[in-house]
Amino acid sequence: MKRGVYQMESKQVWVKADEGAWEERKKRVTNALESGADVVLVNEDDVLLVRELGRIKVAAFVSSAASRSNDADADILVVGKEGEGDGTIPLPGDTASSEDLGRLKQLAGDGRGSASYVVIKGKKYETFAAEVGSSADNLIVIGTDWKVIPLENIIAELHKKDVNIIAGVRDAEEAKLALETLEHGAHGILLDSDDPSELKRIIEFINQRFSPKAQLEPARVTTVRQLSMGDRVCVDTCSMMAPGEGMLVGSQSDVLFLVHSESEESPYVASRPFRVNAGAVHSYILVGDKTRYLSELSAGDEALVVGFDGSTRKAVVGRVKIERRPLILVEAEIGGRTAKIILQNAETIKLVRPDGSSVSVAELKEGDEIMVRIEGSARHFGMKVDETILEK
Repeated sequence: MKRGVYQMESKQVWVKADEGAWEERKKRVTNALESGADVVLVNEDDVLLVRELGRIKVAAFVSSAASRSNDADADILVVGKEGEGDGTIPLPGDTASSEDLGRLKQLAGDGRGSASYVVIKGKKYETFAAEVGSSADNLIVIGTDWKVIPLENIIAELHKKDVNIIAGVRDAEEAKLALETLEHGAHGILLDSDDPSELKRIIEFINQRFSPKAQLEPARVTTVRQLSMGDRVCVDTCSMMAPGEGMLVGSQSDVLFLVHSESEESPYVASRPFRVNAGAVHSYILVGDKTRYLSELSAGDEALVVGFDGSTRKAVVGRVKIERRPLILVEAEIGGRTAKIILQNAETIKLVRPDGSSVSVAELKEGDEIMVRIEGSARHFGMKVDETILEK
């Protein structure tokens, strides 16, 4: 059985904010900022205005003529509006004479991203999209009467090319279809909607559907032993965790324990759903597909929140507290391996049972089952390596 964290391709969310009066465009930009979108697509004259509103990656439509001053601050330069891509200029008879393609080649190598914008008005535009997409970092395709079949054809044509396909959509249902078509789906979507709830629904869908899954398995507790004092780490995040969620921590990188968050009420202290009392300073913690030492984490880093069902999501670390506390050693057996974790010895420190319920280390006993993540590869500086490393 394949173990570990299954990597799934992250999907991008772009927001189109290039039409209407500035106040209308501004609302879309603000919604993108507040909802956590990846990119906002604007006209080149709006780039500096967007920068004043907040930090977000900005894509800007640029004319087919020489670059104007304002697009110099854009992260991604987009060719095709009021050109061949949207049908304002008729398509050329052959690709070599394409103005859009020539502009993309001019933009290549200046250190910023490029994108081609194509409205699929018929088969010729579908073919044109595949051709110009081969010369861009991103290909934005806008469907008209037919949406799925042209997108499927373009994905099939470009799936071996180094280009992100961004599908134009107007609501969450269209986004779901675009992101899942041909199993692989588009790399992202460009939302053209004034409704803030549509963007929130899309981002929620992506977080649920395309977050990597952690393969968790039950391990049998073999040892629970009190230790003396040591330094332990509390990881306080900028997100609230629910019962059954925590972080993957352990003394060996190939077996990590699911340490429960402080999301449950206790007669001893108030709940702190943003916190995981994660373990001793030497411990590994899983962040994405890498491990780090708990002692290395600091405010602004990313941590990985994991549910007992294997669901994962990212959380920003808001604070790390290292304090000297009494410790406890927990050992568990799985697949012939003995895994270890050292935690603070307190009633509020909990591990997770297979049914998602928590068990305090103060109540833990031999024979109990707790959830762990196991993988076959060793790690060097947090990265998986195919070598033999013995940790005990």
